[in-house]
Amino acid sequence: MPDFNDGQKVTELPASSQVETDVLIVGSGPAGASAALFLSSLGVDNIVITKYRWTANTPRAHITNQRAMEIFRDMGIEDQVLADATGHDLVGDTVFCTSIAGEEIGRIHTWGTRPDREADYRLASPCLTVDIPQTYLEPILVRNATVRGTQTRFSTEYLAHAQDDSGVTVRVRDRLTGQEYDIRAKYLIGADGARSRVAEDIGLPYEGAMDIAGSMNITFKADIASYVGHRPSVLYWVIQPGANVGGIGAGLVRMVRPWNEWLIVWGYDIAGEPPVVDEAEAIRIVRQLLGIPDLEVEITGTSLWGNNEMYATHLQKGRVFCAGDAVHRHPPSNGLGSNTSVQDSYNLAWKLAAVLRGQADPSLLETYSAERAPVAERIVTRANKSSREFVDLFQALGVLDARDETEMQALIEERKANTPEGAAKRAALVAAMETKNYEFNAHGVELGQFYESSAIVSDGTRPAPSKDEDLYYVMSTSPGAHLPHAWVGDHVTKLALMDLAPYTRWTLITGIAGEDWAGAGDKVGQDLGIPLETVVIGPGREVTDLYYDWAKLREVEESGAILVRPDKHIAWRSMTLADDPAAALCSALTQILGKA
Repeated sequence: MPDFNDGQKVTELPASSQVETDVLIVGSGPAGASAALFLSSLGVDNIVITKYRWTANTPRAHITNQRAMEIFRDMGIEDQVLADATGHDLVGDTVFCTSIAGEEIGRIHTWGTRPDREADYRLASPCLTVDIPQTYLEPILVRNATVRGTQTRFSTEYLAHAQDDSGVTVRVRDRLTGQEYDIRAKYLIGADGARSRVAEDIGLPYEGAMDIAGSMNITFKADIASYVGHRPSVLYWVIQPGANVGGIGAGLVRMVRPWNEWLIVWGYDIAGEPPVVDEAEAIRIVRQLLGIPDLEVEITGTSLWGNNEMYATHLQKGRVFCAGDAVHRHPPSNGLGSNTSVQDSYNLAWKLAAVLRGQADPSLLETYSAERAPVAERIVTRANKSSREFVDLFQALGVLDARDETEMQALIEERKANTPEGAAKRAALVAAMETKNYEFNAHGVELGQFYESSAIVSDGTRPAPSKDEDLYYVMSTSPGAHLPHAWVGDHVTKLALMDLAPYTRWTLITGIAGEDWAGAGDKVGQDLGIPLETVVIGPGREVTDLYYDWAKLREVEESGAILVRPDKHIAWRSMTLADDPAAALCSALTQILGKA
């Protein structure tokens, strides 16, 4: 009987009661459900369990950025996501005000909706940022994973696990019957959230702290289209006495569905007793932040949560991996949480598939931590820094030391005065609002993941430095970078370059002068037993460079070649046609796959 490591008393079951699979996933949130979808799309047997009876029951994560949308495009579910999402054109006028019906302090174009930044975003990806609450996204992921082969088990709780040289035995409990049984898997993925029991059981190392501030969600229905429809946005920040989300000094009114479903975030002192909010108090808070005393409100729920600042410095132990909030725990600033969770699983799933099929040495799996742990650190740091940068706005308004509502209102009003103090306050507001670009237009953070590991054959280059690596994303084909975006195709079909490099294979991209790479690719793919196809881009070929953008972005000669991993990161490149293309390509791939 396995030696389970949490000290619980378990009953040994007959061998026939043990369920077997290749990969067991704990958690059906964005990380877990997407891992299931990716594995099933690759033909890998998997089971996903969750102790809950269904998917998310509150909107939670919502901003879905370009990189996540690219992944959904790759999985063939982009249209399903867009059908349930609030479109890019309705997400961007983030407002700062004294109440929704009150005075507006200012707006900022967010998520790449300012004309100059819109160009950056459209050049970088075939997809744009949208808003889809977790209550809508999770069912899409779970449904598609299940249709493609995932065995999905709700009301099934993870209890403990024990791993050995050949697999992981996981003890679970059916929460309907109370029966405990074992699932035997070759690998285990813990995608069970910010209080992950899987992560705790394998002793992942962390930096930072949990529950550094407290927040409360109030979900409600109210038609306020006349107050917001002319300035459409996901977020409306309210600065008034008592409003204090996570210690930053403002209340948040967040659109869930335009313009009649909403979520308010309201802070509380996490060191004290948690607040108990009945319907009357919830309605009072809603009306206060909206500034509409007689508004008809339907309260649909309340919940408490803690703001965290913690990330894992290593994401795996043996055959057990963790992903999503289990390894990066942070406030919702920058909208990075669910996006990064999906990307974690996108990085891991193809590697698991390659190892399970014997195409790669198990050492390939060690690159998951090497590549994704730095991303976890970066987003946790950025999200918390963005939260703290709100203080610039309050300092500009001069309200940090306001003793009561009357004084606070007078200090906010002072920004209108034709006085030296009023002029100074207006100048400070301009600077403070500019700083918020680091939360709402951090394109480099959203898209600029650069991997360094043994699954990348570096040539010593990196993407060229930008004017600000958090705000601006630089496209590059340096090994480790993400495949740049360009439109390609023919006189009938227009494709994104990423469409030529699906998740189901390795892709070698070259030009007409590098056509010899095609024969090399066929030989190496066959010799190594991996799916590998060569795409030749140029006039007269199946794929042409429609706007000549790829020629400017590829950074290699037309005879060179770029090897793209299933997750769209550049694994290796040759600047020109090698003397022996097959030998050069084989050398790179054997190193990447750990077969050298």
